[in-house]
Amino acid sequence: MKQALMIVDMQEAFFNHSQNFLYQSDLVVSNINGLIEQARQKDIPVIFIQHTTQDEQDGFFEGSEDWQLHKNLLRSPADKVIQKTRWDAFYQTELLDYLKANGIEQLIIAGAQTEFCLDTTIRAAYSLGFQNNIMYKNTQSTISSAILKADEIIRHHEGIWNNRFLTIKEYGE
Repeated sequence: MKQALMIVDMQEAFFNHSQNFLYQSDLVVSNINGLIEQARQKDIPVIFIQHTTQDEQDGFFEGSEDWQLHKNLLRSPADKVIQKTRWDAFYQTELLDYLKANGIEQLIIAGAQTEFCLDTTIRAAYSLGFQNNIMYKNTQSTISSAILKADEIIRHHEGIWNNRFLTIKEYGE
């Protein structure tokens, strides 16, 4: 089964402002970089999804410092970067066409934010026929909300996703 590694919204906005710091960000970035290294060793395409807005007041304003993909990720010029304007990485983007054109059947998904762009994209991928996807623990994150702490949000969503929308594995499996 031909795979692609898809990293969603790992952008500087989550590293530049304390109110937006991702839960366990150093561990998550380290593990995502591990997935990138493994993907390159296995000749698996790496896709970065980049949230983009045209609102200059928004942290994801195109071209701003916060909009940039995180500087500590192991990016290569050969990696595909797809910009999106909604939580769903498939909505009005070239993502589905790119996956089909490259014969991709399975996604390895990582990134941010658990309950927003990741959740929406994971469910969309499933609905579009990508039904054997994988996520590794500690390769995705979010920030705490007024109701739940970040680790609770992550645990809750992983419980919903696992064996329904994707398979969650221990990092390193």
